[in-house]
Amino acid sequence: MRFGLFVPQGWKHDLAGVPPAEHWRRMRSLAQRADAGDVWESIWVFDHFHTVPEPTDEATHEAWTLVAAFAAVTDRVRLGQMCTCMSYRNPAYLAKVAATVDVVSGGRVEMGIGAGWYEHEWLAYGYGFPSAGERLARLDEGVQIMSQLWRDGTSTFSGRHYSTDGAICRPLPLQDGGIPLWIAGGGERKTLRIAAQHARYTNFDGTLEGFTHKSRVLAEHCREVGTDFGAIVRSANYNVAIGRDEAEVAERIAARRAVLERHVGAAAVQRELGSIAPHLPCVGTPEQIVEKLRPVVEAGMSYPVLYFPEAATDTSGIELFEREVVPALRG
Repeated sequence: MRFGLFVPQGWKHDLAGVPPAEHWRRMRSLAQRADAGDVWESIWVFDHFHTVPEPTDEATHEAWTLVAAFAAVTDRVRLGQMCTCMSYRNPAYLAKVAATVDVVSGGRVEMGIGAGWYEHEWLAYGYGFPSAGERLARLDEGVQIMSQLWRDGTSTFSGRHYSTDGAICRPLPLQDGGIPLWIAGGGERKTLRIAAQHARYTNFDGTLEGFTHKSRVLAEHCREVGTDFGAIVRSANYNVAIGRDEAEVAERIAARRAVLERHVGAAAVQRELGSIAPHLPCVGTPEQIVEKLRPVVEAGMSYPVLYFPEAATDTSGIELFEREVVPALRG
């Protein structure tokens, strides 16, 4: 079992109430805390510009700037984004950025990449909002360009959406074979097929039913395109509300509600609280979380990436998870 940890960057209103001048210190402290131990293999941020569940004026720090900063202040943990939106940056440029950060980090970058979905920020930043089919086609072409650049150091590619003509990426990433690609998303006809063709990692639904179904679809795509399903690491993201007893779990959820109610409307609060509902795998006491996660692990989910909403101000939930859940799952 490998574990990833999201560092709060504001996207989910998780820096609300923290003065902006203090943001980087908090994020750096959590990154270095993860780096110093042996529980967390990786740290992650989200590639978004506007907050959820509704856009507000609260801070949302830019993902690749943070990944570069983390590269300079950590030594061990791997560094990822969940997940970079292909259309927010030209893929050749993105490949160059990622290669530079990989060199700075000593070869620790992961490339989480997806088609993108947050319509509000697409339109606000002037990217338009093309159909899902076009966004997925851009993802497919962009992944090919990035892989070419990292493998060969050059790219010449002519696609419907992107093209390169002798683009150079030097130095290459330090990692043999280039930066590992995480294809995030569970779209069954296209996203999982792209994953079957290009991914070393996938990231999709983390419930037992959803994970099992998406795994079957991925396996079928792998069979069709001739790749090794067993070589693809299957991961899932989890929002965590953990407590020593059920009363403390309820307090965590209530605290999350209180933060959201200060910034977004009642319907948005309810939508967001649905991600930490009591029936979900990482909501409960340590014993309950282990009981709910173990079947997903047995189904092949070997790399949970965990988000603790309160982490910028309170690490007790992280500590409890490290102390009681991780050893039980690693067995």
